[in-house]
Amino acid sequence: MRVMAQAAMALVFVTTALSPAQEKSKPMDADPANVVALRAAIEDLMAFFGDRYVGGDAFMAELLEVEASLASKTDRAAGLRALADLQRRALVANPLISDHPILYVERRQYPKDHHNTGNIFQTGEINTGKFEHMAGGALVTIDLATGKTETLVRSAGGTPRDPEVHFDAERIVFSMRSDLRDDYHVFEVGTDGSDLKQLTSLPGVSDLDPFYLASGDIAFSSTREPKYCTCNRHIMANLYRMEPDGANILQIGKSIEYEGHGIQLPDGRLLYFRWEYVDRNFGGGQGLWVSNPDGTNHAIYYGQSTPHAVINARPIPASDRLICILSSCHDRPWGALAILDRKLGIEGREPIVRIWPESARELIADASTNYSGSGGFDKFKRVPLKYEDPYALSDKHFLVSRVIDQGSEDTGIFLVDTFGNEVLLHRAAKGLGCYDPMPIGETPRPRRVPSRRDYGDDAGRFYVANVYQGTHMQDVEPGSIEYLRVVENPPKLTWTHPAWNGQGQEAPAMNWHDFDNKRILGTVPVEEDGSAYFAVPSDRFVYFQLLDAKQRMVQSMRSGVIAQSGEMNSCIGCHEDRDHTPEPARLSPLALERGAHELTGWLGAERDFGFMAEVQPVFTKNCVQCHDYGEEAGEVVNLAPDRTLVFNTAYMELHAKELINVVGGGPNRILEAYSWGSNASRLVEVLDEGHYGVELSEEDYQRVTTWIDLNAPYYPTYASAYDTGPAGRAPLSAAELETLQELTGKKVLLGHGARPMISFDRPELSPILAGLEQENPEAFEQALAIVASGKSRLAQKPRAGMPGFEPCETDRVRLLKYDRLRDHQLLVREALRNGEKVYDHDRVK
Repeated sequence: MRVMAQAAMALVFVTTALSPAQEKSKPMDADPANVVALRAAIEDLMAFFGDRYVGGDAFMAELLEVEASLASKTDRAAGLRALADLQRRALVANPLISDHPILYVERRQYPKDHHNTGNIFQTGEINTGKFEHMAGGALVTIDLATGKTETLVRSAGGTPRDPEVHFDAERIVFSMRSDLRDDYHVFEVGTDGSDLKQLTSLPGVSDLDPFYLASGDIAFSSTREPKYCTCNRHIMANLYRMEPDGANILQIGKSIEYEGHGIQLPDGRLLYFRWEYVDRNFGGGQGLWVSNPDGTNHAIYYGQSTPHAVINARPIPASDRLICILSSCHDRPWGALAILDRKLGIEGREPIVRIWPESARELIADASTNYSGSGGFDKFKRVPLKYEDPYALSDKHFLVSRVIDQGSEDTGIFLVDTFGNEVLLHRAAKGLGCYDPMPIGETPRPRRVPSRRDYGDDAGRFYVANVYQGTHMQDVEPGSIEYLRVVENPPKLTWTHPAWNGQGQEAPAMNWHDFDNKRILGTVPVEEDGSAYFAVPSDRFVYFQLLDAKQRMVQSMRSGVIAQSGEMNSCIGCHEDRDHTPEPARLSPLALERGAHELTGWLGAERDFGFMAEVQPVFTKNCVQCHDYGEEAGEVVNLAPDRTLVFNTAYMELHAKELINVVGGGPNRILEAYSWGSNASRLVEVLDEGHYGVELSEEDYQRVTTWIDLNAPYYPTYASAYDTGPAGRAPLSAAELETLQELTGKKVLLGHGARPMISFDRPELSPILAGLEQENPEAFEQALAIVASGKSRLAQKPRAGMPGFEPCETDRVRLLKYDRLRDHQLLVREALRNGEKVYDHDRVK
């Protein structure tokens, strides 16, 4: 099979004739502007292909006749039809099309769900049942020169998805699910439909988006580390790789949300879509990232602070650009088609050099823009004609799936070019769509990248050249940063149905406004020259904070990094411009001379950070004597430890009365140093000024400031004692809470605008009962009994953050599954160290 061209004019075009059904639906929106676009395309094809572009002169002559017909206006409708017909014939005459059949997936459109990643429908998860809609999908090829189609693989009860053609054009790797009781696994088949093989088979996990690597291995996304989006309940995925026969499936991505739509760039790096948010708004952190094939050196490529999602990206041949889809968080994985030039920047509008439709350009938000709610990250839902699954044939011609008509869910294969042509090539029967179109032809292998890691459990290392160098650090005086704190952001391994409404749906409730729990791994010194060098446990999703002499946060990452075992990572500074190089140093960095510092935890061994264990004792010891229920100072701010419906009194009061300045699920844009945290909080200002003679010990002071700097978390774990009940944390049922509100005539909010209304420690002091005993003694007794029952239930079944806490049965099952899959991953690493092979059927019992 001939190697596909990788130069200015490339590969594939379309059919010479439509079927009768296609003829009825062919676009009729041709107008005189298309004359200019078609002329430019024909001239370019003639110049590039010469005599190989058969009929070029005839097409040009016919175009002159059509143009004259349109100008005469005698029969404009006939002229427009003739123009549309000529446009199609001229564009499908590309000489490479007959050499390369087009592969595509014929299936139904994914059912609507909450996020653009919510199309896995894994067994046992929140949206499993929606997969019933997907039965009957197939992997198909079409010869667009003849219109002949051939079915390679069909699933009567399920569907294939995510195909990728091998560099030698002899094989196709794809994911497929057989029915509702099955999950997606990776398969391989010959391009002629022969030799179908299943490569992965682990039950209860989904393997998606496979693609070939230059080494011969296969990378893909998988739910083998079962975790959930922290703003809702949907299963997430990470990057993995395996040997060609399915052996030694190794996790190479570790971010806490989603990693998908991967492909290998010509330079050997992996390009993938990554959704993650640390102390940030959930909707905008959907950008493009890169890593080495061994999982080292994960780094942002584009769109970490730009609100819209950037998905389905692929390299454009003979260029440094990408073709991609600009999408919305709360939508299917479709949107506007765009060309991205990374040389022009890593955020915002400027790198988007072309977009279809052009009107969608106004939807691209600048990275520095403040936005709230879905008004920022869901703008691309407004695109009238949705595109998905683009493939770059050249730097001028693209295959893409697109809806047939505005408002339709049925998609066809379209050819889009940079001259302004957009032509339907093929559509399936009504109710079905054509997805993932790509030619079956040889392509160059990317560069092979040597591995930089081992397969042990050793630490990785990070070197920071100068913490003062970087954007948003202008007001930080050299010498003022003395420490760097390393914080782990653990994944969400469990969920509940009822939710607390923070910046999104916390299921269960975790914090006032954001979603994360935190674990401090340790603090290391920053040297006089601004350098720092330290070891970090491998396979942890961590971020860094810069601290002053009092160990108060000055700047925080609000994103995450990982280190593989044995990996060495480095950065210029904090929030440095990624296109800049380090400033030249006169001497060797002090941190490197002194060696890597080890992390030793925070005020003891590393542990999940919880407000009740770490912070409330400080307020109970130093403040509650005055700041309590029934006390005058308690009316100003109540710092009592009493457990409320979801959190506790002190925690809610400090948030609601804005005595702490935390970012919550804040904006995606980079924030200035000192703009939030303990250095910007009224509570710390009062403590520093001295408050009625209260003087905290150094440890107590650090507990309060560190809690604020961690974005003021409350719960130490996502696991819950209750899988039902308000916000997944309350010891009352929804019915009991409703009755309580009816009895008292007061509303208990389940969101970050709430106030402490219930005390389970002292039920009679619950603010929801205030005044009720005098107004209606009978209602008071009934309401008090409901609160008291919650107190009793908490004693019998303590919630997270309390001594004696145990996860509910549903959460225990999920945690056991996580442990079992982690043990399987350890088997894989042992096999890699020993030069052996482990397959999915070699399961950990």
